[in-house]
Amino acid sequence: MTNLSPAMRERYLADSTATASPAKLLLMLFDRLVMDLVRGEEALVAGDRPEANTHLKHAQDIVTELQVTLNVDAWEGAKDLAALYTFAQTELVNANVRGDAEKVSSIKSLMEPLRDTWREAALAVAAAEG
Repeated sequence: MTNLSPAMRERYLADSTATASPAKLLLMLFDRLVMDLVRGEEALVAGDRPEANTHLKHAQDIVTELQVTLNVDAWEGAKDLAALYTFAQTELVNANVRGDAEKVSSIKSLMEPLRDTWREAALAVAAAEG
């Protein structure tokens, strides 16, 4: 995919998203969230606040998407997950405003295991389905 033009790459990504299962979409969001957190943290450490802002705002957008699509009545732990998303959102805003790489690292260390857990659940469901 590295040799694709920007327009072809956008089309590929749009098609991939449109045809992905809900579990795959969730994993795509978490993968991108973690990538934005890594890049935002690296930019803050390097002193590049505009670059950090770009990645941290995108991470905030993803957390917002996770929040608004979460059905808190679907399962017992959903309300706790919603609270975690709210905490992450608040911390990301504060990290971005203050240029605090440690806060970003802290949120990353919360989100990476959550991403990995969702990945394991998706694989278990796929294996059970055949």
